[in-house]
Amino acid sequence: MHRKRRCLSALLLLVLLIQMEPTFIIDGGPEFGVNVGAPVRFRMWGGGKGAGIVRREDWDSLSDWGQFVRGLKFGSDNAPLGVWFGGLDSYSLLSGHLVRRYSNRANPDYHPAGGFLTGTLGPLYTEAFVSDVLGARLMGAEFSLDIEHVFFGKAKEHSRYTLALSAVRDWGRAGGRAPSVTLAHADAMAVVVVRPDYEVHLVAGWGGRPGEHGAWGAVAGAGLDAGTETLNLRLRLEARRQQGGFRQGFFGADYELARFQAAGTDCAPLADAGFPDGYSAFGEAEVGWDAVSYGGLYRHLKLSLGAEAFSWGRFDVDGRMAVQLFERSLEVALKGLGVGMGQPGARYLGAAEVRWRFLGGKLYAMGTGGTLLFPTAEGTLRPGAFASVGLGVDNAR
Repeated sequence: MHRKRRCLSALLLLVLLIQMEPTFIIDGGPEFGVNVGAPVRFRMWGGGKGAGIVRREDWDSLSDWGQFVRGLKFGSDNAPLGVWFGGLDSYSLLSGHLVRRYSNRANPDYHPAGGFLTGTLGPLYTEAFVSDVLGARLMGAEFSLDIEHVFFGKAKEHSRYTLALSAVRDWGRAGGRAPSVTLAHADAMAVVVVRPDYEVHLVAGWGGRPGEHGAWGAVAGAGLDAGTETLNLRLRLEARRQQGGFRQGFFGADYELARFQAAGTDCAPLADAGFPDGYSAFGEAEVGWDAVSYGGLYRHLKLSLGAEAFSWGRFDVDGRMAVQLFERSLEVALKGLGVGMGQPGARYLGAAEVRWRFLGGKLYAMGTGGTLLFPTAEGTLRPGAFASVGLGVDNAR
């Protein structure tokens, strides 16, 4: 009798680790910065026979050495050329119709340094990225052409009417072998309302999988970008059509796990998994609020939430929130991911972090906990959980 393949491994390991994270930072202003360092985890207990003192899975590939680069910045979005290297967390490639809310370190045993480049030349704006600068993995680019600039010269309000073309390929040769896949997408965007504190735009696009007959998708939607001294707000709402296995946001928050095994019951990699034809509604909100118009990286409230509901009964959601309380002495951060909800084989992940600052804010105590999924050599995902407590010191808030 044929036995159905199990999608999740039942192996459970209990390991006690102590982690040290030396860090070196140079803040050179808005167009230069260096942040290097890496978490080094020493095994105190558990791990099985033959386990070394340093957790081997953190350093067993060339790509893992990329985790030393926490952030390396040259230029900025406002400069003609900008380059950034480090971990990619909730990264979207311009329009976001191929790469949206992607994190390159969702696999707990894979720690690459990614990077992206932005550049402007006349009416052409380009963004290119790689998920792993030391391995053949995700690579892509999007080219956006300012139509008004082409026909009438540089306008006061740039990029009001644009045409864009993007393409992304996963070579599947680092961070564990997985099927390669290529996607492309074309977009048109028009900013229809411009006010001092906000603007509204409309977008429409079409994409597909080159070489895969009948694999295509279409999208139409609207967005709002608003900004005041205390509030930054971005809203997106889109109606989508999927056909033949293509979908918008293919390289998303769950991709580093789904490339081995997509959510569902067939246990297949995402590149080969069946995806029903149908429609979906996608919404995204990003909110940054600060009560005192604080100009730093951290705010009293940061919220990022993306959700997609499909006509055939599936629901995906990815969100994260961080709040600062008691004069910024206490910070609480939550994040969660649900993929394939409403269908058999749904996938859930979550984590929380609490950080309490004292002695003027430079010293802090923290506690974290959450769930993980570890890809195995057999192509399944092994569930796990983590919890940690620690102390730290910094001078950047």
